[in-house]
Amino acid sequence: MADPFYLTTAIHYPNGRPHLGHAYETVAADVLARFQRARGREVRFQTGTDEHGLKMAQKARELGLEPRALADEMSSHFRDLFDALGISYDRFFRTSEDAHHRASQALWQAMEAKGDLYLDRYEGWYSVRDEAYYDEAELTVGEGGEKLSPQGTPVEWTAEESWFFRLSRYQEPLLALFRDNPDWVQPDRSRNEVVRFLEGGLNDLSVSRTSFDWGVKVPGADDHVMYVWVDALTNYLTGIGYPDDTEMFEKFWPADLHLIGKDIVRFHAVYWPAFLLSAGLPLPKAVFAHGFLLNRGQKESKSLGNVTDPTALADRFGVDVLRYFLLREFSFGQDGTWSPEAIVSRANSELANSFGNLAQRVLSFIAKNCEGIVTASGEPSDADQALLAKVRNACQVELPGAFERLAFAAGLEAWMQAVFACNAYVDEQAPWALRKTDPARMQAVLHVLCDCIRQLAVAVAPVIPTASAKLLDAMTIPADQRDYNSLAAEAPETFRIDKPVPVFPRLDLEA
Repeated sequence: MADPFYLTTAIHYPNGRPHLGHAYETVAADVLARFQRARGREVRFQTGTDEHGLKMAQKARELGLEPRALADEMSSHFRDLFDALGISYDRFFRTSEDAHHRASQALWQAMEAKGDLYLDRYEGWYSVRDEAYYDEAELTVGEGGEKLSPQGTPVEWTAEESWFFRLSRYQEPLLALFRDNPDWVQPDRSRNEVVRFLEGGLNDLSVSRTSFDWGVKVPGADDHVMYVWVDALTNYLTGIGYPDDTEMFEKFWPADLHLIGKDIVRFHAVYWPAFLLSAGLPLPKAVFAHGFLLNRGQKESKSLGNVTDPTALADRFGVDVLRYFLLREFSFGQDGTWSPEAIVSRANSELANSFGNLAQRVLSFIAKNCEGIVTASGEPSDADQALLAKVRNACQVELPGAFERLAFAAGLEAWMQAVFACNAYVDEQAPWALRKTDPARMQAVLHVLCDCIRQLAVAVAPVIPTASAKLLDAMTIPADQRDYNSLAAEAPETFRIDKPVPVFPRLDLEA
């Protein structure tokens, strides 16, 4: 039986259209999901939209819409983007679903049964944009003297009756969690941030609102709706059947990884484990907080007018090119700067000129000069063995090992070094010259190259699935021989090439 692997992104807040940051996180998760499937695991990959809360209610009012209508419209934009980017989600989740309301109420009742919820009055600072409460000591002062959250967002004084969660009870259990599991939150920057926050002491958390009604009703108190982060985090449980489908839930929970942005690490690494401990549920195995994408050095924001439509980028440069760039250009976990020039440079130098050119010139040569067939011939030379060893190591050891650590750029660097080695081998062996002087050796060289291209295409398929599939189709590699287990198998005795087509045309920066 396949080993289950449950992977989630943060669910995205749909008070506006999706931007490149949403694409970045979801593409990274998709690459990991495809990679784990190719390794033979039974993957459950969930993404979706977080549709409740004051921010959505206010945005809908501005537009003269009901919150549900706004949620329906905006959620469809996220689904359309993810489908356009080839995201292989198993579940696209919406918190407005009835099943999610039931699950959130079940979690609430479990925390209530533990004695961790009580009714009181909340007075304090709240950021609508962050959907977060902040202590006075955390606030900063803006240029106009206004109070701002640590994220630089406006805060407003809020006073209303509220249910509270006894978060203070969980300070020591959470500190113990980080002492005993130092890698539970990665990278180090985010883990250290959470530990500092915990060491500063935890106050009980306001977990309901009465000033609006767009959300999940509190059981037994219909004039209260749950704090949006209570129901948002519960999506990770709802999507695998909690509380009704115990078979699915027990199969996939605890999640193997929550993949999130660094700006919401506190919610996932403090509030979420505290809720789960209160409810008597196991904690997720890992949380990874990636960095931001910066547009020519600036964080994208609607107010600056520099928000990038990822669909337009995919249309302009190609889906596989965009996916490759997002995972190759930056060290995952750190902030990274992007630009159209950087996309074109990376795509041309590595995909078009290196991998694409390697595949096209080898496969076209075979189709034109060998009637589309190459067969292993003679004992492999030292050069053959050296190249095959390098490609095997890159595809079977270095890239998979790096992807397991979410070090995508490092894995693709090892893969690209193998591509460079293949191109150097083609130049050194010169099969076009061997065609006249030593046809048997030409067959041997082309067979080695086909085996290398096969392995390279299989290994990188999680990142560039469409291009890899086209190459493997042209090489007539059966569909059941395109996973990571097939990399360790012996190369086919004969390769049959069928109409190779260029998969990565060169790009330019037209105005």
